Amino acid sequence: MIRKATQFDLEAVTMLAMRLWPEQARAELEPEFAALLDGDEAAVFLLFADGKAAGFAHCQLRHDYVEGTDSSPVGYLEGIYVEEALRRRGHARALLAACETWAAGRGCTEFASDCELGNEASRAFHLHAGFDEANRIVCFAKRL
Repeated sequence: MIRKATQFDLEAVTMLAMRLWPEQARAELEPEFAALLDGDEAAVFLLFADGKAAGFAHCQLRHDYVEGTDSSPVGYLEGIYVEEALRRRGHARALLAACETWAAGRGCTEFASDCELGNEASRAFHLHAGFDEANRIVCFAKRL
């Protein structure tokens, strides 16, 4: 079962987000998702298995330029995670479909995403889910 998350789901969303982004602390993720769950520019969808949250997808509307797109706003997959034991069963595709439907309902005609350059599992998921690779970049930064 997949449904849109609400504030009542904040703890479950935060715990799943910590698994996807282990470098981020709960103290960072929880207030970020609390704000997202109340806003109109983003949505979080939860996957439930055996009565407990076992995956999520976070999507947003992006109004700035999105690589490989021509329109605005663009629906954007910010993150997607499914517990390892439930992978390769179509759950991530179903979560993505919920995000795409949400974005289309807000007037989007395009949907985009990204992944880290070396994350081949994520790249394979995106390609298998119908995304076309738009570009590859390496970003640089330095302290002043």
